[in-house]
Amino acid sequence: MPRRRRPGVMSDALKYELADELGVGDIARREGFGEVSSRNCGNLVKKAIERAEKTVSPGQ
Repeated sequence: MPRRRRPGVMSDALKYELADELGVGDIARREGFGEVSSRNCGNLVKKAIERAEKTVSPGQ
């Protein structure tokens, strides 16, 4: 039985913006996020969480 992909939580625009900040945006655009290293994907998730936390609680 094939695996179903769940819809993503982050928009594509945000993914590419964060990838650009990490310096892997060109790889993600050319070859897809599957070719970005695990370390950089982890850093991308970390940046996304930091940004979400700032949005939810800007005064802290």
